[in-house]
Order: sequence, then C-alpha cells, then structure tokens
Amino acid sequence: MDKVTSADGTSIAYDRLGTGPAVVLVCGGSVDRMSNAPLAALLAENFAVYNYDRRGRGDSGDAAEYAVEREFEDLDAIFAAAGGSASLYGTSSGAALALLATASGRPASRLALWEPPYILDGGRPRPPANTADIFRDFVAAGRRDKAAEHFMAEVVGLPPEFVEMAKASPWWPAQEAIAHTLAYDATVMGDYSLPVDALGKVSVPTRVLTGGASWQWMVDGNEAAAARLADGSHRTLDGQEHNVDPGAMARALKEFFG
Repeated sequence: MDKVTSADGTSIAYDRLGTGPAVVLVCGGSVDRMSNAPLAALLAENFAVYNYDRRGRGDSGDAAEYAVEREFEDLDAIFAAAGGSASLYGTSSGAALALLATASGRPASRLALWEPPYILDGGRPRPPANTADIFRDFVAAGRRDKAAEHFMAEVVGLPPEFVEMAKASPWWPAQEAIAHTLAYDATVMGDYSLPVDALGKVSVPTRVLTGGASWQWMVDGNEAAAARLADGSHRTLDGQEHNVDPGAMARALKEFFG
C-alpha cells in the first residue's frame, strides 16, 4: 500500500499492482478498495493498476466537510502517481463519480462505467432529493446501523429478508464503519437522473457496461447514458448482475482498454 496527498491535505491510500499502461479503479457506495481487489489482481496481468480507497474509507483519510470536487482532487493525486494519465474504471456510484471527474477535465484516456445507477423518467422511483441529509442525520445521531439499513432497503431496494440477513452477517460492522460515506455517494448521484450536461462534456472513448441479468431500469439508464456520449458504446455482460464477476469484468476491460 502507498499513499498520496490530495489538494486539501487528505491522505489517499492505494495499492499498485502489475506493470504496463495505467488503469485506475474507483469503488462504489458502501465499500472500500477491497471490493475491487480481485479485479485489480486480474488486470495486473496486463496493466499497472491503481486501486484506491476513496476518502473516508479503508486506509484513506477524510475531511470535516464533503464536496464532490474534493474527490476529483483525490483522483488528481492518483493520476499523478500513475504518470499523469490513465484509463479509468468506476463501478455503480463510483462510475458516476468517474464520469463527473472526466467531464470536469481529469486526464482519463479511456473511461469504463459499470452500471451507474441512473434512473430514467418512468423507471423505478428515485431516492428522495434529501437522501444525503438522511444519511448524515442518522450518523450524527449515532445510528450508523440505520444509515446502512436505509441504503440497502430504500436506496438499493433490496428485499427485507436480505437486509435482515445482512444485519446478522459478520461483515455488517464494516458497513456501519463507513456509513458516513453513504452521504458522499448520494451527493455524487444527486437526484439519480441522467447527468446530461456531464455526458455531453466527455469526449474520450467511453464504454458503459451492464449485466444481462440486471434490473431493466438499470439497462435503460445505461443505454441512454451511452447514447449521449460523443464516443460512447454500450456492452452487455451476459448473465451478470450488479455484483459482477471479476473475471467477466476483467475480460471486458482488457478488451476495451487494450
């Protein structure tokens, strides 16, 4: 593990694996860099992979106040460690973050997005606009458990029986430990609608990837996102759900990143 320092002084931890063209991995909500570790190991056969902890998670530091722009600056520091430019991969809300960062001018040479959870009009109900505040209020009240439960049940829409199973699982304390970052991802997502302005500003080759066994609302949102990109394409990974198999993703990224 290595660390870089972001513009506001926050320490950002990352693992570097392999040699070759640089690839940066961005994790999604309610997880740290360990969620991308199996994928990083497979990509390291062909690339120099930079798998980092977003601020507030794992071995990275944090700041008293959050802004999406601080996460852009975190990526600036990782890109600098990677030599100034890299292919960029993001998953779920981390895909939305990767897209916004690229739209803001960060030096991604290619961009791959796994199931950014954009919800079109007429799709599933969107989380309320104050979702980030709901998470912050739970954490401020010392109810990190409720924040994590709200994310699974109300934002992701997992069935009650799964949520109850999760609360009794050995990994539940880890969910509570990073529950404060759920507000960060909710801020990144905004109202979960398609970020038309950002999509119009991305000019690098971009591939939006969706699972063949995923929710229809996710398929619709991903296809719509790809259609609005200047150099975009959409690819379906047969049989995959949101919790994608690392081998399937590694094959898709090796093909696209070349």
